Amino acid sequence: MPEVILSPKYQIVIPKKVREEVNLKSGQVIRLVVKEGIISLIPDKPLKEFKGYLKGMRTGNLREEKERL
Repeated sequence: MPEVILSPKYQIVIPKKVREEVNLKSGQVIRLVVKEGIISLIPDKPLKEFKGYLKGMRTGNLREEKERL
């Protein structure tokens, strides 16, 4: 598990191996989620990157016909 050290200015450096693994780019927005004392870093991705993500998903029987708009 990679380890980072908090700088005197409260900054961290994400190791190169981790950046490459999750395809982070310079200037990319990263959301912070704090829950029960645990900090999670979530890379913000544009919607176009999700194109085809759910390809092949079965959509039948998700809702009753009367529930549709």
